[in-house]
Amino acid sequence: MIHKNTLTVTAAAAALAFGLTACGGMSDEDADASAENTSTEETTGAEETEAEGTTETAGENFGPGCAAVPEDGEGSFEGMADDPVATAASNNPALSTLVTAVGEADLGDTLNSAEDITVFAPANDAFEKIPQEDLDALLADQEQLTEVLTYHVVEGRQAPADLEDGTFTSLQGGEVTTEGSGEEFTVNGDSAVICGNVQTANATVYIVDTVLMPE
Repeated sequence: MIHKNTLTVTAAAAALAFGLTACGGMSDEDADASAENTSTEETTGAEETEAEGTTETAGENFGPGCAAVPEDGEGSFEGMADDPVATAASNNPALSTLVTAVGEADLGDTLNSAEDITVFAPANDAFEKIPQEDLDALLADQEQLTEVLTYHVVEGRQAPADLEDGTFTSLQGGEVTTEGSGEEFTVNGDSAVICGNVQTANATVYIVDTVLMPE
């Protein structure tokens, strides 16, 4: 019996305030000019810092499996960033079997409406490791399929650094563990990340080479 969980993540907003201090011993005109220059410099610095921070958060895609992602169009990295995760995956031919499974489990709307999640998405080759008879049986069993697929989804947008020694609670309810560093990470010890840090409108995606099975 599967308990369907509703994944809701509330994001907290942060504010950055800048203060200006006038220097003593100046005329009013000099003080005004100094304050204006300081304000311009600090505003420019803030914009540069914000831009750098955004780039750092977004990061770069990595892994040999990234070569299978289209270079342009809706299924490319840039195209996927504009769509919620289930829609983004449906445009990527490297994830076509996963998309079929999500459709059979009727999870598309659930994934698209979730806020700030991480998805460990099995590539087509990952499903090919499952004997065809067993895969067909899994796809035909919506309850079991839902349990398996929701096990691949965890709360929050997890950055590569978070995967170095991570333990996360999945939408299915079980724990998912990760380890590694740099551009080499594994999930649950034996499923390798082959294309990491893929961004969609509501999720960070790590494409993996083995389907994760909950205990």
